[in-house]
Amino acid sequence: MIQKITLSFLKCLLLFGILFFAESKGYAQTIVPQNLGFPRMCAGLIVEGKPFNEYNATFSYVDFPAGTTFEVELSDDLGSFTSPIATTKISVSDNPTAQQQTIKFSIPTNLKGSNTYSLRVKSVGSTVAFSTRFRNSDGVTSFPIYYRTYVDSFFINNKTATASFCAGGSLTLAIDPASAENPSTPLAFSNLKYKWFKDDVLISGQTGTSLSVNAAGIYFAQIDYGGCLDENFSSNRVTVTSSSGGSGVTISSSLGNPFCASGSGTVLTATSANKYQWKKDGTIITGATNRTYSTNESGVYSVDVDFGGCNATGTIDLKSNGFDASIDVEDGYKLSEGETLNVNITTDAAAPTFEWYLNNNLISGETGSSYVVSVKGNYKVKISQVSGCTASQEFSFRINGESGPSSVIPNIIKLSGMNPYWNIPDEYKNASTKVMIISSNGDMVLDVVNYQGDWPQNNIDFKNVNPVYYYVIQSDTGEKKGSITVIK
Repeated sequence: MIQKITLSFLKCLLLFGILFFAESKGYAQTIVPQNLGFPRMCAGLIVEGKPFNEYNATFSYVDFPAGTTFEVELSDDLGSFTSPIATTKISVSDNPTAQQQTIKFSIPTNLKGSNTYSLRVKSVGSTVAFSTRFRNSDGVTSFPIYYRTYVDSFFINNKTATASFCAGGSLTLAIDPASAENPSTPLAFSNLKYKWFKDDVLISGQTGTSLSVNAAGIYFAQIDYGGCLDENFSSNRVTVTSSSGGSGVTISSSLGNPFCASGSGTVLTATSANKYQWKKDGTIITGATNRTYSTNESGVYSVDVDFGGCNATGTIDLKSNGFDASIDVEDGYKLSEGETLNVNITTDAAAPTFEWYLNNNLISGETGSSYVVSVKGNYKVKISQVSGCTASQEFSFRINGESGPSSVIPNIIKLSGMNPYWNIPDEYKNASTKVMIISSNGDMVLDVVNYQGDWPQNNIDFKNVNPVYYYVIQSDTGEKKGSITVIK
């Protein structure tokens, strides 16, 4: 007891000496931090219904003008004050006579947790002064500071206490997602890291939300809050055993690997077992619980199987030997009168062929990888690989032209002109408007809703010099009728 009193007395003498020396020598604006009352700052725990985030920092100051304000600064996660982090001031308790102040503050809720943070005080005014670093209750200037965003236990392995894998196989333990039964999960916070343990020994390098297990033991996970670790933030324990009831899982591809993507695709078949769950690139494929799975997509496919008390996982890196292609045109490009646009296809297909379409009509003689567009309409190009793995891709794009007044329904179409189609105002291009076109002989040549300005799509019979058609537009605003003269 005498030793503790003597130590406290010496600390007071030291502080008095620093202040006296500063005043007697005229050293201006000195800030002397007192030891903190805590070894670490572990914010976020729920206290009285709200997250705890209140801390006190007490310091003495010398030769500052009246009214000077102070703030507590936090270093970066490596302990450097090159780019300090601002804390939030909650309240200030000031004793001007003793030249002492206590600031109650909180740390940012999005703070990157670290075991090597430091604190200091900064004066705010015409000149800026800084204190030395605070020491914690253990007497050190570097200590853990965390804001714990998730402060609860959680579950792995679907809350099941046991699991088994087949000899030579493996099992994946993962943190359970949110569900009606378990609405709270740390998976909602993407910035968290984890620690995985086997038989109470930390597994080095495993910080993710899942763990691949190939050895028997008792496993569990913890949220990694560094020096603010709390065993309450741990998962349930899972006893994993190795069983000889099953064998390693293999996956075969009906079209081989690489496979040629066509039709319904290749059929992946797993080793015979009782239950199956397929995944693609680590993500569960909803409803894929049969022995086989058909796909046309490349990727890493795995299947978790249950042999009956024995689980195992098989994997295949499925690749396609199809081809890639791209087009350089902007969909909806507006073509000016007299303008042409060169559209190009780039592809790595072996011996590719090309087919170009305008308003679903094949453009005769256009078989190259580029096409010069001179009229508006709906275009499509089909690229085919005809040697090796036969496959095809299509690109569609629309070319628009200069439009006239929105309320005018045109009654002339000039097939050799810039706009060789009957382009009605946009207000009639919708699913609630019906458009009908009737020939002079009374034949219905068009009867559609949501007309997109692409008639005529077929050749017009020019037995008469300029054939005449009649239109009826039925919309929410009423009915419009008129004639259309087609000029060759």
